[in-house]
Formats: sequence, structure tokens, C-alpha cells
Amino acid sequence: MYTRLIEFATPDFDMALKLRDLVLRKPLNMEFYSDDISKEYDSYHLAYFDDNDYLVGILILKPLNENVLKMRQVAVSPKCQGQGIGTYLVRSAESLAVNEGYTQFELNARENAVRFYKRMDYETVGNKFDEVGISHYKMKKKLS
Repeated sequence: MYTRLIEFATPDFDMALKLRDLVLRKPLNMEFYSDDISKEYDSYHLAYFDDNDYLVGILILKPLNENVLKMRQVAVSPKCQGQGIGTYLVRSAESLAVNEGYTQFELNARENAVRFYKRMDYETVGNKFDEVGISHYKMKKKLS
């Protein structure tokens, strides 16, 4: 199992979109729009592949400025959840960010994911808010 960056608008990117749709959109009765996807061209797309080279996890890192990346769209295949893939993906993303010169991560965590991020030293910032019809918290982490 391993992580690697995937390129925008490639077959791997299409697989990642399918996974994100399954895990993040369909449960909310939402769908992707081409305008939303086209805005991801300048982001890092970090994918987790299993031993059979099948994409089972994805996260996106959107540069906000020269120091801050926003982590978005973290998704792990339902068949693979609870196996540490999400943790491995986030840790890999943190290493990538440091290597690229970034010093901070920001993210909007669904309320049910806050504990996951707190275990990795992310801190909540501000109050709970509603995004896409569900409760979220803004979270941050300084990278070193």
C-alpha cells in the first residue's frame, strides 16, 4: 500500500471522483458539477492505493497562500475504513506539505470527524457551523 500524487483530469483522477462521490456526496444526495471540479486543477490530489494498485483513499490539498493548505474531500472506501488509511493519508499529506514549504493546514471537519483530527493534533477554531446541510468545525494545525 502506498500514497502518491495523481494528476488532474486523468484516469486516476476519475477513480478518485467516483470514490469521493460514493463516500461524500451520495449520502447527502449531492452530485458533482463540472464547475466545482474544474476549480481543482491547482490542488494536490493525494491518493492511497492498495496492494493491487486500486485507489481506496483520496484527499485534496488546496493552496490558500504560500504558507497554508486547505485539506478537503478526504474519503476512504467504505470497505477499507477503520484500517488506518485515513490517518496514513493525512500524515502523508502533512509530510508533502512540509516538503513543499507550507507551515499550516486548515480544514472544515464534519462533526463526526472532529475526534479523528484531534487525535492527530488538529485544533478546532471557532464555533460549529453548517456546510452542505451538516455540522462542521473549522480546524487548524501548525506543521513542522
